[in-house]
Amino acid sequence: MITRKNYTTRVERALGRNPIVALIGPRQCGKTTLAREFLAESDSSYFDLEDPVVAQAFANPMTTLSPLKGLIIIDEAQRQPELFPVLRVLADRKDAAAKFLILGSASPELSRQASESLAGRIETIEMSGFSLAEIDENEWHPLWLRGSFPRSFLASGDADSQEWRKQFVRTFVERDVAQLGFRIAPTALGRFWTMLSHYHGQIWNGSEIASSMGVSPQTSRNYLDALEQTFMIRRLLPWHANVGKRLVKSPKIYFRDSGLFHTLQAIDSFERLTAHPKMGASWEGFALEQILQQFPGDEAYFYAVHSGSELDLYLPQYDLGFEIKRKDAPKRTRSMEITLKDLQLKQLCVVYPGNRSYSLGERIQAVPLSTNLRTLV
Repeated sequence: MITRKNYTTRVERALGRNPIVALIGPRQCGKTTLAREFLAESDSSYFDLEDPVVAQAFANPMTTLSPLKGLIIIDEAQRQPELFPVLRVLADRKDAAAKFLILGSASPELSRQASESLAGRIETIEMSGFSLAEIDENEWHPLWLRGSFPRSFLASGDADSQEWRKQFVRTFVERDVAQLGFRIAPTALGRFWTMLSHYHGQIWNGSEIASSMGVSPQTSRNYLDALEQTFMIRRLLPWHANVGKRLVKSPKIYFRDSGLFHTLQAIDSFERLTAHPKMGASWEGFALEQILQQFPGDEAYFYAVHSGSELDLYLPQYDLGFEIKRKDAPKRTRSMEITLKDLQLKQLCVVYPGNRSYSLGERIQAVPLSTNLRTLV
């Protein structure tokens, strides 16, 4: 079993600061498994609102929850919107007899209720699938190919992993999206998701996709919003700086899980991945997610000038930039030098699939993707 100490520690610290902690993330990323680790604590309780019996008991959540003490874990909390005002009342009790860990897949209702009803009482932790820091460093090829969902990564073979992801895509489109509160036809969303895979790592062009699908640009944005709010897609915004240049102002679109991207691109083996025309884009998205998992909650952008210079990832709070390269020995480029000057970076890291770090010049360094990047800030 792969331990996920980082998330366990973050949840423990958050519960020490707040009466309510929300652990959110895509379905099947391991939220329930992680939460069950806390059931060993005395006076802990667990409720799964997907269970019809439990859901019926929560028809009167105040009656069910008010007598309980200790840690109360509520899974699939978005299924009971009326629960959130009750949690506010219980969290404000003087005796502070209970704390709450709520799990959800980030439906619009969950996000709205958490921000409105529980403001000042809740801390949110976003959970993803496995990261390079959680697995053996020699298993990054399977992680890249299969993606980070535990059941996909831990499957007995690539074929089983691919089949799991195919079923995940089907269930997500046909059932999960509607259950999470999005009113989108499954066929249309499935077609949009597949079409979007061809734009992975590229600038968002909603009008072009809308035209291809025969829908309005607003409809295509609604589809994108649904995939973003359910953690399937990352919309990376451009950084706007007063540098006297024409900057790209549209976001970039990335699949947050490389395995799902490969499924929608019909890539079912590492051999097919390395020969595929989207291999570079796939590596960029995979590396991007691995980097961002080391900087949870921090603002992240890309930087691009219409004249050509660009930066794949910029973390302004650290004056730190990342350029992602699928090369054995990346070299310093003119674009890196321009970006280093434009953004006044303390350091620019060129992330590549190697195993050693080396200098590319002043404030520019090549680093393996497996590097603990927090040591650079």
